Amino acid sequence: MNKLVFISDFFAEHIQGGAEIYDSVLISELEKRDVKVCKFQSYEFSLKHFQLYESMGFNFLISNFTQLNEGVKKVIQLYSSRYSILEHDHKYLSNRNPAVFNGFKAPANMIVNRELYKNAKHVFCQSVKHAEVLSSNLSISNVTNLGCSLWSTDQLDKIREQVVSKNNKAMIINDPNPIKGTQQSISACKHKEIDYDLVEKTDYEGYLKNLAVYDRFVFFPQTLESFCRVVVEARMLQCKLSTNNLNGCTYEPWFTQYKGEELIDFIDEQRDRVVGVIEKSVFSNCDDSEQGDITVILNCYRRPYNLKMQVDAIRAQSVKPVQIWLWVNYHEDNKDFDPKTLGVDRVFHNDFNWKFYGRFAASLLADTEYIAIYDDDTIPGKRWHENCLNTMKTHEGILGSAGIILKSDRYINHDRCGWPTQNSQTTEVDLVGHSWFFKREWLRYLWQEKPVTWDNGEDIQFAFMAKVYGGIPTYCPPHPPEDRDFHGSILGNELGIDNKATSTNSSVSHQQFFSERDRCVQTGLLKGWKTVKGVKL
Repeated sequence: MNKLVFISDFFAEHIQGGAEIYDSVLISELEKRDVKVCKFQSYEFSLKHFQLYESMGFNFLISNFTQLNEGVKKVIQLYSSRYSILEHDHKYLSNRNPAVFNGFKAPANMIVNRELYKNAKHVFCQSVKHAEVLSSNLSISNVTNLGCSLWSTDQLDKIREQVVSKNNKAMIINDPNPIKGTQQSISACKHKEIDYDLVEKTDYEGYLKNLAVYDRFVFFPQTLESFCRVVVEARMLQCKLSTNNLNGCTYEPWFTQYKGEELIDFIDEQRDRVVGVIEKSVFSNCDDSEQGDITVILNCYRRPYNLKMQVDAIRAQSVKPVQIWLWVNYHEDNKDFDPKTLGVDRVFHNDFNWKFYGRFAASLLADTEYIAIYDDDTIPGKRWHENCLNTMKTHEGILGSAGIILKSDRYINHDRCGWPTQNSQTTEVDLVGHSWFFKREWLRYLWQEKPVTWDNGEDIQFAFMAKVYGGIPTYCPPHPPEDRDFHGSILGNELGIDNKATSTNSSVSHQQFFSERDRCVQTGLLKGWKTVKGVKL
């Protein structure tokens, strides 16, 4: 039996806030899965409690913790594999409100509890926006977006029961807490000449009955709501919405797809998924021998002498792949190279130079969820795969170690990101190179249309085809200057600048190389590629 200590400032028996309702559903669902849960209010949880329960093999899930003893915090963060944080708001900020800062990015002197978050096994966030803002402020990569809040079956049934006629008025909850924006909601109604009622707070059932009869729900929070249950409940009850951009739920891709009964059904289905993610993550084994559902594809063209170092770096990853494959393009430089010396799992030994696209074709034969492809001058830091998997949780897309942000329709006019610049935060880019990390299912976009040329531009083709036809963005995961273990390439300057690189070797003129890449970029723009800087032809 899995055992869990659940720590929070309050539980549903104390107050009926959104976090407490969420935690109540989660605890109930975990207990249904045979998880033994011991609840502690944070103010009463002492160092002796931690030592006792840790010795009995319990893991720890920390929800709201404003009353948790500082000494307990300092000790618990030494046990990274044993505790996770279920974040409901913004307790990493001294003011708990990122909305007052430009781009939600707080100054360094406002950051608190960073070590507690940094050392946690997982930090669970409620929405993609919530995860993005938290990750950006803390510069950590252990963040998981759960993508939904939790409602019990009984709670959803009560919502289904609220089928009544609407009264053609708007409802505003009279909440004395200024961050709930009651006065701003009133002002918005007056400005738009919307007839409204100011409804007093009540118990959960009373609130649902009140909300159900209104045509519109008006809510203008003054902080970034991590998810915002009330907005989703209003949409379940077929209410029109008047609100701002500070509701985490509105950033989820499903939010505009569903309303009414369809939304209730969707939320009902999400409960099992969310609880499953939390359970699996909290109780998973987190040692250095963790294996990810990854197939690595290495490429050999003219640098066989780099491969041993590459293979060693892949095998040293904190998250190891299922298999390592090697794609060998024909060249005289490889004639004396014996791939068997590497001990990899598969070798594609070709009598032809398939150039850039061959390794992507080999990827189609993999049956893992993820593919990691490396250029032959790219040696990853030992936590690169871990970095990519964590980034996927908050910024799902094609990932790479060197990102390009186009500034015009000419490829050479660009900004760089990744190991060359050491970006501290996940950054959206137009394309990546040197290494790629992506879901295998996305390969279909690369092969959906014949490329402009087979001689160049596979990185451009993959990025714009995935964006145009699949809505899949491209990102460069964090490359923190202080920790190269997370970098996608640690010897790029040493290994990548020689006469064997396609961009520099004598067999392809510099002008020809970049002319081909310009054509690839321009083809993407013609097909509707929306770049980071909004480049136009």
